[in-house]
Order: sequence, then C-alpha cells, then structure tokens
Amino acid sequence: MRALIASICLALLPALPAAAETGTAIVAHQLSESGATRFVSSPLAPAKSEPPSAYGPFRVLDAQTVALVGATDESSLAAFADMLRDHPGLATLAFIECPGTYDDLANLALGRMIRAAGLAAWVPEDGSVRSGAVELVLAGTTLKIEDGAQFAVHAWLDEAGYQASDYAIDSAENRRYLSYYGEMGMSAQDALAFYAMTNSVPFEEARWLDGPEMRRWVGGAQVAPPAELPPELPAEPQAEPRPGPQLAYLDLGDLLY
Repeated sequence: MRALIASICLALLPALPAAAETGTAIVAHQLSESGATRFVSSPLAPAKSEPPSAYGPFRVLDAQTVALVGATDESSLAAFADMLRDHPGLATLAFIECPGTYDDLANLALGRMIRAAGLAAWVPEDGSVRSGAVELVLAGTTLKIEDGAQFAVHAWLDEAGYQASDYAIDSAENRRYLSYYGEMGMSAQDALAFYAMTNSVPFEEARWLDGPEMRRWVGGAQVAPPAELPPELPAEPQAEPRPGPQLAYLDLGDLLY
C-alpha cells in the first residue's frame, strides 16, 4: 500500500473568518523521508513543560475527559494505549487544537483505536480540526460539534506527486479512506460524498467549514459535553524539526478556496 509522504501546513491569518473572506493563505510544504504527513497549522500558545497527564498529543483533563491538542504521528498509537491503561474511565475526546497528522496510515489506525475504546467525540466552541484530524472526529461513538468550531480539509499528495483524483476510485490509495469511513458508520454513498468533499480542493489549499457546515456532512449527534475546559489548556511542546527537504512559506496571494 503506497505510503503518503507529503505534508501541508497552513499558517492562518489571526482571524480565520477574515482569512476565508479574502482568500489569502500562507502555505508551507515539508517532505519527510520517513512517513506520511498531512496537517494544517495555526499559531499555538507558547510551549509549556509537559504535565504528567500528557500522552503524546493527548491531555487528560479529568477522569472522563481527554483533549487532543497537537498533530498525531506513528508514536501516537502507543501513547493512546498507555493513556487508556492509566485512565480506564475516559469517556469523551475533546478536539481543541488539531492540525492533522505526520502519518496518515497511523492516523487511521488511531481512529480505529478511538472507536474501539468507545470514546465520544466533542468539538467545542473555538475547537479547530484540520486535515488528517478530521478522520479522527469520525471515530467518536457519538459526536457533538459546536457552532463555533472550525474545520479544514484538503487533498492528500503521495510521494509520486499524485492526489486522490489521479487514482481510480476503487484503487488501494482511495479505498483505504472509504473503508475507514464505512467502519466509522457511513453508508457507501455518504462515504463517497464526504471523501469527494475533502478532496475538493488541491493539496496546496484548504477548504474551511464551520460547525453547522460540518454537521451537515457528518451528522453531529448530540452528546452531553463534559465540564467546561480549563482556561489554560497546555499546548503540545514544539516538536524538533524533522529531516527532509523543506520549502519556505509560500504566499498564495489572492487565491480563492
């Protein structure tokens, strides 16, 4: 199965709605020799020392609630398993600051682990779910998306420079996503429509959706949210730069998406 090795990192203007209105985006590319990367970033608060309740990009908030506050990668599978071992009562996964993934295949495996753990998914007001992290939202046994949540989707790119539309819909490259959506409860028709939407803009751009728009695509079954989140949720420490050629930030000017 072909491994994706491309990544995308959109640095947004301070106000997301304004960026969407002007069509202005700043895009950075990073190619990794080691695995798939796919994420859309936004400025985070200054990194803080990692608290004892941190497991990779996950932060345990209380006995029942865990938050996702960073990009996932191949190590997130073990981190998630360790977290469940130490906190067996977790019931809700809150999506707070979720730029995507460094490894698409591991990310899909993580989604299956989230579903198997029986966690409900909750995207609160001001929650941000982008790129590969959107697949993880679908893994919740139930899903609540608040109106103020923001989502970003875009096409993937493989090591040969091809995107989803360059392959037949029944190819292995596309089936891995459609099969995942089916496992998460989508009908074949809904999976095809959702997958087409997520690939409706090319790798270099992003399509933004607010909470009500995303609920029209994924339902948004109501589940009682946990207690209000702490005012200062620890952000994921900044990762060391990964090896591989890099392109500097590229200003796309007036490109609309």
